[in-house]
Amino acid sequence: MKTSLGGVPLFQLYGENQAWPGTDLLHCESIPARSRLHHWEIKPHQHADLFQLLYVQRGQAQVEIEGQRRQISEAALQVVPPLTVHGFRFSADIQGHVLTFGPALVADVEQRLGAPLAVLTAAGCYPLGRDRHHVHALIATLQQEYQGNAPARGAMLQALVTALMVWISRRQQLGQAPRNRDERDQQLLGQYLRLVEAHYREHLSVETFATRLGITSLQLNQLCRELTGQSALQVIHQRLLLEARRSLVYTRMSIGQLSDSLGFSDPTYFARFFKRLSGKTPNGYRRSLQGH
Repeated sequence: MKTSLGGVPLFQLYGENQAWPGTDLLHCESIPARSRLHHWEIKPHQHADLFQLLYVQRGQAQVEIEGQRRQISEAALQVVPPLTVHGFRFSADIQGHVLTFGPALVADVEQRLGAPLAVLTAAGCYPLGRDRHHVHALIATLQQEYQGNAPARGAMLQALVTALMVWISRRQQLGQAPRNRDERDQQLLGQYLRLVEAHYREHLSVETFATRLGITSLQLNQLCRELTGQSALQVIHQRLLLEARRSLVYTRMSIGQLSDSLGFSDPTYFARFFKRLSGKTPNGYRRSLQGH
């Protein structure tokens, strides 16, 4: 285990210090297998480069994502991307599984599908509804295959994960308005988001990002508005706001220290920025969560 974000634990698998186990591209276990050892509570933590799918078959799960809580009381799949601060609290009758996998498996699945897995770029909860028996059969087969040593085990696991990814992607698309998302635009957006992730503390201009992508700032803004509903600058600002919220919730940094860590030249300017985007002052936001 390492730490980041001023104290948020950074694990491979929760509560374990060793590196990724074995040579498998994924890890599959029942929810009770780990949560029972921790009194049904998985405290907020993150994974550097691992994706997780939480499958709730039955029982209750309180999910905390980046300081925001929601209750899952029906069969559902929760997506948790890398570096997302997340925690869970389960009822003692919880049934389900946690599937953990790295970027190598994601790359394999994307190659199979011929397109990026956009559904894995953001946390999301997808109720199973009428598909609950179908998804349960997929995950039960995956768990059985994972625990066994049958011929072509790796190919079978990859096929089952691919089927899960297709289901989640379809469910995500059902909840979206129709949009023109060709592969080139998705790749450009992915490149932009990765650049923002690497440089958001530097407060680079939209023009600088656009130049690095080989397009104009107008094209970058059009791309972001079409695929995210936000301008290119809003994407940067939302990433700064997310990091500010994380630090206010999970660290004891002063407002001045937080302002410096996010690249603001003046704490007063940072406080105005935070209030404009969130509706609360940084201290007010921190106080509002202290009782939770």
